[in-house]
Amino acid sequence: MDQRYLQLLAEHYPNRRVVRGQMLHLQTKLKMPKGTEYFFSDLHGEDGAFIHLLRSASGNIRTKIRELYRNMLPEKEQNQLANLIYDPAKVLGLLRKSGRETEEWIRITIVRLAEVCRYISSKYSRDEIISKMPAEYAPILNEFLYNGPGDFNRENFYNDIVAYIIKDDLQEDFISAFCFLIQKICVNHLHIIGDIFDRGKGPHRIMEELIDFDQVDLQWGNHDIQWMGAAAGNKVCMCSVLRVGISYNNFDALEDGYGFNLRALTNFATDFYGDDPCDRFMPHVLDENKYDLVDNQLAARMHKAIAVLQFKLEGQLLERHPEYQMGDRVVLKKVDWERKVYSHEGKEYPLLDTNFPTIDPKDPLALTQQEEELMNVIEASFLHSEPLKRHISFLYSHGGTYLTVNSNLLFHGCIPMEADGSFMSINIRGKKYSGKSLMDYVAEQMVKAYFSEGDTEADREARDFMWYLWCGPKSPMFGKSQMATFENYFVAEKSVRKEVYNAYYQLSDNEEVCDRIFAEFGLNPQISHIINGHVPVKIKDGETPVKANGKLFVIDGGISKAYQPKTGINGYTLIFNSHHLALAEHTNFSQIENDMGAYTPNIQVVEVMPHRLTIEDTDKGKQLRTRAEDLAKLLEAYEKGILKERLMPFRNGY
Repeated sequence: MDQRYLQLLAEHYPNRRVVRGQMLHLQTKLKMPKGTEYFFSDLHGEDGAFIHLLRSASGNIRTKIRELYRNMLPEKEQNQLANLIYDPAKVLGLLRKSGRETEEWIRITIVRLAEVCRYISSKYSRDEIISKMPAEYAPILNEFLYNGPGDFNRENFYNDIVAYIIKDDLQEDFISAFCFLIQKICVNHLHIIGDIFDRGKGPHRIMEELIDFDQVDLQWGNHDIQWMGAAAGNKVCMCSVLRVGISYNNFDALEDGYGFNLRALTNFATDFYGDDPCDRFMPHVLDENKYDLVDNQLAARMHKAIAVLQFKLEGQLLERHPEYQMGDRVVLKKVDWERKVYSHEGKEYPLLDTNFPTIDPKDPLALTQQEEELMNVIEASFLHSEPLKRHISFLYSHGGTYLTVNSNLLFHGCIPMEADGSFMSINIRGKKYSGKSLMDYVAEQMVKAYFSEGDTEADREARDFMWYLWCGPKSPMFGKSQMATFENYFVAEKSVRKEVYNAYYQLSDNEEVCDRIFAEFGLNPQISHIINGHVPVKIKDGETPVKANGKLFVIDGGISKAYQPKTGINGYTLIFNSHHLALAEHTNFSQIENDMGAYTPNIQVVEVMPHRLTIEDTDKGKQLRTRAEDLAKLLEAYEKGILKERLMPFRNGY
């Protein structure tokens, strides 16, 4: 081993005694049970449901409370305790107003929180629990959690601590810290399988929740990439973000959450579409706005204005990139503007809306001067949004196109495939990418698009490619023949609107195809699983999220309100603990948000582990074994005199 690395290691482990102690500690950790992983997909801005599911560990905290207090507390008190853990600020506020936040209640509640925390943390090492504690309360939390038998009067000790907490008016902050600690222990690691953004009202609140979470990773979905492309400076993506947001009445997210300036778009829409009913552009109102109340008629006009601007910029982008092989998606050039018909595959279809005041029939892709000015304002809004920069930076630092973890392969959409089951390739400047190499290439281009400070041809191509990943037919995050946005607005014929899924979505039901994918990513087909989302599973039509004889899990079950009529349920959580893989099926959205602590999902165990998994069986275990091997080499260097030891005082474990 490189001696320079050993010297760096010696800074942390200065002598043989310390090295041996750390090696023993690592061996002990390897024998601890594996932490519980939670998998979510296709959140689509549904902040209320997702945050509740995350903070309740998809109902698992309520289950643990029932196990602990089954014969000791009535259901109502169990529900109240669960509700406090899920949302301490809300519950404490109600108690304070009603005068029920008494000293007796505070003392009993803190003791119960300690009991719950001790119960759910029993399978984790003490140092892991301590690492999750807020620093300001770690010593006190330690005392509550790790006490032993003896003649010391613990009850008086606890009462004294509670008295000090109340005296200093810290009770609400301390109880909240205890609740958040319980939440973090229950969900040891969080995986988000794409599509945080669009449709729902609170993507910004979801992002803040994820940023505050200790251990989380994300696999980018096409809706995420649309926002990432906008943040990177892709103007088509900017228009698309606004179009989708306005179409779902998400003005709170756009204006209050991200600070986008929509005044210029409002004025533009009023000037050019003020007399247009814009019937085809009425927003889908899934949630009411609290801060940015926009009249539906005005929203429809803004919606149409930004859609037309998007179609112009899309056409320009596609003409810059014939290699995308998407010439048929230059939709504005497929319209006969005199006869008001749309041509598709040799057939003509009448337009459902014929008012296009900003389109020049001789050059339909050209922006008017007013559109140029509007686009400048929109661009400035996106590039100067501090929340957007912070959230997109987090997506990059914690995300990727795919992830292999604990024998699971995570990606959002698909691995593009031909009908014969071979991997579909994309030809970029004479080089073909498919399978894993395609996913790696996509990640490389996405990083270049956002982080490159230059304006070379390669930089511009990377930014344009972000739009392709949003809706291109060979995009692993999209994987459909087309995104028929224009046709859905303007053409009645359903066959023209049809979006055909990539062959992967049918072939992946086959076990052999999944095995081929596992081999491509270096995973063992005998024990591995694919976990993805993107395509809602229609339970009401008899579909199942478990496919390919248990090798594939599709966990887009409809957390988003927009999909719930199609799926018949309200989303899935896949839970992987030391005993099994289980699917939590959420069946009542309003109950999830307003259950007062009582909600638990329908849980189906889909695979039982051959033995209780320990950290030794995980990727983390591999890392710990590698660290132990490094320490063994450091120990050898000390024993042979290659490195000199530094003796330390006998304290803090030395």
